[in-house]
Amino acid sequence: MWTYKSEVLETSVKWFKDSASTEDLGHLDDLVNSRAKEGWELVTHSYMPNVIATRSAILVTFKKEK
Repeated sequence: MWTYKSEVLETSVKWFKDSASTEDLGHLDDLVNSRAKEGWELVTHSYMPNVIATRSAILVTFKKEK
């Protein structure tokens, strides 16, 4: 049996830009490594562009055995 946890990581990437910044990648790495230390395993991620705002986000889902 698994427990799942999803988090939204806001990015500085605008919806019309196709590349991630070094800073955004660092935040993502920090989040994944931090959750791994807590016993969470990365399951999936999804980029969520926001066409009406200046920022987008990454939805990150982790799992951990109950």
